[in-house]
Amino acid sequence: MNKPEGILSASTDKRVKTVIDILPENMKRAGLFPVGRLDKNTTGLLIITDDGDFGHKVTSPKRLIEKRYLAELDGKVEEEYIKIFKDGITLADGEECMSAGLEILCDNKAIVSIKEGKYHQIKRMFGVVGLGVNTLRRLSIGKLTLPKNLEEGSVIELDEVQIQKVFE
Repeated sequence: MNKPEGILSASTDKRVKTVIDILPENMKRAGLFPVGRLDKNTTGLLIITDDGDFGHKVTSPKRLIEKRYLAELDGKVEEEYIKIFKDGITLADGEECMSAGLEILCDNKAIVSIKEGKYHQIKRMFGVVGLGVNTLRRLSIGKLTLPKNLEEGSVIELDEVQIQKVFE
């Protein structure tokens, strides 16, 4: 799914629309859940499955599956942040983050690569260097990338080759 902004990464919620709610009727079935979470305001690639073993493998920190995000920030991304991210950031609450990749695209846009998924991790990492995140979009999980022509809210079924790209 190309998750749109404002939709909850959850199976059910009594107050807010979830990613399961917006699935086409022909794809809905019992036991579906999002693999990992994207914040309500984060967009982009989200895998939905009913395979608990697969979901666990994708989200397990031991697997070190890289996830890439495009971040638009409220200030300038400095070159020195590349090393700070690479060395692993200690968040404001003392929680340690693993080494992360940071590629500066322009003054206020960057691609961030992480291999873990802590609560609001990217927003908190940029907070350490004094930047706020205006928008965040997940581009890939492993080598599985969000198709450029997949509109927000749209879904495609993955074949076995695409599923295996997650683990590459």
